[in-house]
Amino acid sequence: MKPVILGLLIPFLGTAAGAGCVFFLKKELSARVQQALMGFAAGVMVAASIWSLLQPAMDQASSLGRWAFLPAFLGFWLGILFLLLLDEVTPHLHRNIGQTEGPRSRLARTTMMVLAVTIHNIPEGMAVGVVYAGLLNGSAHITSSGALALALGIAIQNFPEGAIISMPLCAEGASKGRSFWLGVLSGAVEPLFGALTVLGASLVVPAMPILLSFAAGAMLYVVVEELIPEMSAGRHSNVGVLLFALGFSLMMTLDVALG
Repeated sequence: MKPVILGLLIPFLGTAAGAGCVFFLKKELSARVQQALMGFAAGVMVAASIWSLLQPAMDQASSLGRWAFLPAFLGFWLGILFLLLLDEVTPHLHRNIGQTEGPRSRLARTTMMVLAVTIHNIPEGMAVGVVYAGLLNGSAHITSSGALALALGIAIQNFPEGAIISMPLCAEGASKGRSFWLGVLSGAVEPLFGALTVLGASLVVPAMPILLSFAAGAMLYVVVEELIPEMSAGRHSNVGVLLFALGFSLMMTLDVALG
């Protein structure tokens, strides 16, 4: 179980390390840098959704023949609808776009910024959890190195996300300590939902293809609804595209080489 616990914590540690940038960087990240980081995160998540989640889901359902896509298709749409529901019922703020979403709320601006990142982190935690659940039960064509590759890939893209949440909070008047802990808190849902997914998946092993593709759908919803608009907003959108390609190729390399 130690490798599983470590795997669940690795993405969270990436977020915490990124949030720690508030103590070392004096200025808020420029819009161009934030676009680049959002593009990188989007590329990592798209590649992880394909090679770490959807492909294993279809491999496990190969006994269905030409219908092997069906569990992945169903799980994918369940993940999309789950994140759509979270988006609709949770008040949150995408800072770069300056748009408040979800129901009307009197929550502070900083709180809604943290909630936006928290929603983003939930499917990442589930993705790592379901992959390690597949590793534990040995039924999802997942290797320990492949599961570690996913955890490391998400941790790499979580590092800039931690900085993107803590530094703007500090720039808006929060203390460095408060900004750091709010950034850390936004990532705490990852090991929590990861652990819950491991426990749940162990009880319903036959549903593993659906659970894998559920996480993929949830992650891709975040990419299309949040990351791509933010990486393309304003000028220098080409920077976001180039970093998207870098993140995608890096995660693809990690997954295929280690998987």
